[in-house]
Formats: sequence, C-alpha cells, structure tokens
Amino acid sequence: MKKIDWYILRQILTTFIFVVFLLVLIICVIDFTEKNDDFIQNNVSRAQIIKYYLTLFPYFATLLTPITAFIAVVFVTAKMAAKTEIVAILASGVSFRRMLLPYFIGASLIAAMSFVFMGYVIPDANKFRIGFELNYLKKPFFYSDRNIHLKIADNDYIYIDRYNNQRDIGYTVTLEKIIDEQLVDKITAKRIHWDTATNKWSLKNWQRRQIFDDKEIITGGGASKDIDTLLNLSPADFQNKERHHETLTLTELNDYIKLQKSRGADDVQFYQIEVYIRYMQPFGVIILCFIGVIVSAKKSRRGTGFQIALGFLIAFIFILFFILARAIAEAGTIDPVIAVWIPNLIFSVLGLVLYNTVPR
Repeated sequence: MKKIDWYILRQILTTFIFVVFLLVLIICVIDFTEKNDDFIQNNVSRAQIIKYYLTLFPYFATLLTPITAFIAVVFVTAKMAAKTEIVAILASGVSFRRMLLPYFIGASLIAAMSFVFMGYVIPDANKFRIGFELNYLKKPFFYSDRNIHLKIADNDYIYIDRYNNQRDIGYTVTLEKIIDEQLVDKITAKRIHWDTATNKWSLKNWQRRQIFDDKEIITGGGASKDIDTLLNLSPADFQNKERHHETLTLTELNDYIKLQKSRGADDVQFYQIEVYIRYMQPFGVIILCFIGVIVSAKKSRRGTGFQIALGFLIAFIFILFFILARAIAEAGTIDPVIAVWIPNLIFSVLGLVLYNTVPR
C-alpha cells in the first residue's frame, strides 16, 4: 500500500460514511413525519421512539450499502478524473489494474461489514424494531389458517382445525404417532391450551387410543380432567410471521430451516432464499464498486454531475434486477441460488465488458 492507495481508500470510506449517514438521516426524518401521528395516538414514549430509530437507522444503512458504496466510488473517482489525478497516476507508470487495488480493499471492507451486519447485528436489532411496528403501527394480528397439519417429531403429527392466537387456544385437535406407516397412538381433544405456568400444552376433553399388536386401549378425560403434554410446538408458531426472516441471524435461520423441514412446512424455500441473499449482497458491493470505477475513471466533457447521474441510473437498474431476481426465486421457476445471483452475474459480465473499453 503506497501513499496514493491510502489517499484513495480514505476518500472512498469517508465518502461512503457521509453518503450513508446523509441518505439514511433523510429517510428517517421522512419516516418520522409519516409515523408521528401513530406515535401520538398510541402514547409511545420518547425513549421507545428513540430506540426504534436507533434500530431503524442501521437497518436502512445496511439495506442501501451496495448502492451507497457504488455512489461513493463514482463520486470519488469522477472527482479525481475531473482534477486529472487519474491521468497523473496512469502517466506515472501505474497500471489501471494496479490502481484498482485500493478500490478493491475498500469495497471488500464495506462488503465484510455488510455481511456481518446483515447476518448477525441487524436481525437482533430487528427483533425490537419489527415487534415495535407490529405493536404500535400495525393492526392486531389474527391467525386465520384452517386445517393446520404439522410434523412435530420424527413420528409425531398434529392436526388443529383452527387456532386463536389471542387466547392461545386450538380447537378440534388430533395428535398421532405413526411408526413404519402404522398408527400406534392417537389422541383427540376438543381444545388445546397453552399453560403459561408450566410452558406446556393442556388438552381439554380428550380421548386417547393406544394400538398394540393384539389389542387397543382407549382412555379419556372429561371437561374436568386435563392432560398436559410437551410438544415441539409453541404459541410463537402461530404469531405474525410478517418479516420473521428479518429477525433471524444466519445461525437462527439455518436452525429454523432445519426445524421447518422436519415439520414438512411449505415455507422452507422462502427462508433459504433469505440465506442466499445475505451471502449474495456483499459480492454485489464489490461488483458495483468495480463498475463504479470504470464508468467514472475517464474525464467527461459533461462534467462530474453527469457521471454521478449515470451512477444513479446504474444503481437503479441493479435494484430492479435484484427485485426481479427475488421474485423469480420465490416463484420457483428456476433454481433459487441461480435466481438470486442473476444481478451479480449480469453486472459481472457488464463490468468485464466495460473494463475492456477503459483506456489504460
């Protein structure tokens, strides 16, 4: 690392921080003006509001990292080109490829920071932020699914006709144990209720049927005799799942995917796509920074403003490709991994094509 490398790297990082802070601050101010009436109506304390925006600020900062890093690189490089600093660097014998080194280091640092924040820091902050929004900014959630079938263990299954998440009560319940495709134990109950004192489920008006090789045993309990049971199920499974994936760290995401697979749930792919995106986005930062250098390294007669505007256009196109790629992945028309990586693949090819047009 030479002095010029430290100069470029410092310019990139300071500009990136400034762009992120300014852009996210504007977004948060606009967001506050829109939500202030809801805060007043729900009597939200000032401390809660401050804590909410302390979690919202890094969320937006991380979400916009690929774009803000790209804009920072375009701004720094276009300014250097306007001052003929890049011409001087190349004229001194430094190759264009060598000049990319501080850009690559800066982009890698930003990408690594983005990965850590997306994977671990932001999800923990989102636990409060999303809970806050659901409590104060959204209408109360009512679980509306019917005929719920879940696999809760290797051989155990549960059926619930409907569930009231406000009272944590399920109606018309069946618990089955099936071994080697044979039913060996079955419990039916009119209701199942979550007991907060024991953290177990309590079955009301139940009947149990145990099947052996040569006989069956049927037992039951009336309205006054309950049975407590410990299931791999909790009231949290029936709460609002809106943006639930945003509250899970990478470790929690992988554990949740394993749990849902064991239950035979049909939303596993949605959470897998979230994992793919968290690995994809940091690479997108590096690719966009690479393109940013190329499109702004040559001095333009139209001035720095034109190059920055071009940078915004490319960033906007990248966002469109990202939204399209996620929609394709969730639709399942092609492999989710390939679908999620479509923006990076396309812009990588674009970057290589543009690289060959740069005078060196």
